Amino acid sequence: MLTTYRYSQLDEAATRQLIARNTDPNQDIQQSVQEIIGEVRRNGDDALRAYAARFDRIALDALTLEGDEIAQLAATIGRTQQRALEIAFANIHRFHSVQLKKERTVETMPGVTCWRELRPIERVGLYVPGGSAVLPSTLLMLGIPARIAGCKEIIVCSPPQADGKINGYLAYCLQLLKIERVYLAGGAQAIAAMAYGTATIPKVDKIFGPGNQYVTMAKSLVQSTANVSIDMPAGPSEVLVIADRSSKAAYVAADLLAQAEHGADSQAVLVITDESLLNDVQRALGEQLVRLPRAEVAAQALKNSYAVLCDNMEEAMAFSNRYAPEHLIIETDNWEPLIRKISNAGSVFLGHLTPESAGDYASGTNHTLPTSGYARSYSGVSVDSFVKKITFQRITDAGLRNIGPTVEILAELEGLQAHKHAVSVRLSDKT
Repeated sequence: MLTTYRYSQLDEAATRQLIARNTDPNQDIQQSVQEIIGEVRRNGDDALRAYAARFDRIALDALTLEGDEIAQLAATIGRTQQRALEIAFANIHRFHSVQLKKERTVETMPGVTCWRELRPIERVGLYVPGGSAVLPSTLLMLGIPARIAGCKEIIVCSPPQADGKINGYLAYCLQLLKIERVYLAGGAQAIAAMAYGTATIPKVDKIFGPGNQYVTMAKSLVQSTANVSIDMPAGPSEVLVIADRSSKAAYVAADLLAQAEHGADSQAVLVITDESLLNDVQRALGEQLVRLPRAEVAAQALKNSYAVLCDNMEEAMAFSNRYAPEHLIIETDNWEPLIRKISNAGSVFLGHLTPESAGDYASGTNHTLPTSGYARSYSGVSVDSFVKKITFQRITDAGLRNIGPTVEILAELEGLQAHKHAVSVRLSDKT
């Protein structure tokens, strides 16, 4: 089912083509998203209602759900589901809570003291995708670090269901997070609303959350025009599984399909060192695929996916680092020596008993991760994503005497006399 390539036969051009994830070769998505953004900027709430009618096929009377309505929806889910969400909340909170650390003060030279302090981003926008799969776990992954960071205002946008509401699982997560309002907007139009603001949806300082190609494109476009930042490019989801003769075909196939069922544009890559096992995985994929409720979606994703047959683990790790996967599963007995060889990955899952599903939901790590090769330069969402780090410095009399001459020389060699004078006037005042 997976097209197979031999690593030894891949030249540089073929490798680049294989690892490329160009999801908008003709810029059709960019053009559509630019039109949506422009419409939201011009017509605000009216545009959001029009897009809800067009894309979600629903006429919205209101663009928000609040307190009592959220509580009523949350009460519709069973205690078993509530408990699962509570456990996930606790694990995610526990993992992220240690990330908020105070840095020590440094005296760079006698009398010159420097330090950094954290400040929360005041107003953040969280996008929770809807569409073919509603993701309450994403709300936890974004809302928990925002709460820990101390963000003053948390704006949540999610597409409405057919009844004009959200599902009970999202509502229960809102209660766990103590968020009392959700905005009924999805897709690129929700990103535009948070970036520029409408009569109903406030403009935010930073936008978070995964989404489809349209959402990702919208995030990329608004950060250059709306004075807003984004968490990262987080588009169609992907996994790379590294396997060898110690791996179990059924496990490997299950992990590939767990990724494939996210969406038709997802990608599941198998990098394997055993050809016999590769054949077993191919058979297991066919056997497991037909039993999935989302088999059609997963089958389409597998068409975008492939396997790379390597001669050894050195080749496997080299290809993985070139690909820079959002999720990396090292499904081998001897995984420990491979950790130090990882240079590019969003989140890593080690051994036979660590499926990506655990990180997606409840192990504690964040599942909002860089895709499309951006793991080469971006980290996943964390508490750090929701804070700013402001530097401070204070100089005493002795410190000014120590550092002043150095600053004067450097300012003069750069031809910035006012910079030099700002020091000289103080030094002369002390003599």
